[in-house]
Amino acid sequence: MLEVKNINKSYGSLHVLRDINLTINQGEVVSVVGASGAGKTTLLQIIGTLDRPDSGSILYDGQDVTKLSETKLSRFRNEHIGFVFQFHNLLPEFTALENICMPALIKGESLKEAKSKAEELMDFLNIRGRADHKPSELSGGEQQRVAVARALINKPSVVLADEPSGNLDSIHAQELHQLFFELRKQYNQTFMIVTHNEELAATTDRRITVKDGQIES
Repeated sequence: MLEVKNINKSYGSLHVLRDINLTINQGEVVSVVGASGAGKTTLLQIIGTLDRPDSGSILYDGQDVTKLSETKLSRFRNEHIGFVFQFHNLLPEFTALENICMPALIKGESLKEAKSKAEELMDFLNIRGRADHKPSELSGGEQQRVAVARALINKPSVVLADEPSGNLDSIHAQELHQLFFELRKQYNQTFMIVTHNEELAATTDRRITVKDGQIES
């Protein structure tokens, strides 16, 4: 489903990624681990098309997205990739429901359709009662569930998560980890999760270790 071929990335004289090759199958939950500065987040950003590699290819179902124009790439990202970040990145002036609707509205769906899909996800994630609350009125765990719902609303091929439980206490972190597997079971989502959480990494289908910009295992 997702193929990474011979990816290289440098920032000035710093060679961050070196000849990365990787295949992730539909429905897999994969963790990416390694020391800080190893290149994990850079790899996730390139796979998520938020950054471009210096060389190599990123293929989603055989389509090389590195060859797309910025306009087509933005549309592809909106429709096929979901993102979950450590600090949620919710828009503070909007309610939980409005935050979740954003990607669907950007895609061009009607407000009615976007709300219907958002409410379905909020029901599944047990946060429907918080729909009209703004992020500042939500707990950390609730904010992260809103972020997950936002990532899922366009039914992406893959969900990319960067330290998704890094800002949560142990109870909420464990709930979030379990949620990923429930989502995989419910929606057949593919998850690629950058994490320092050893407990989460140990439960994933596959664990990928990045060291000095290369895949070690």
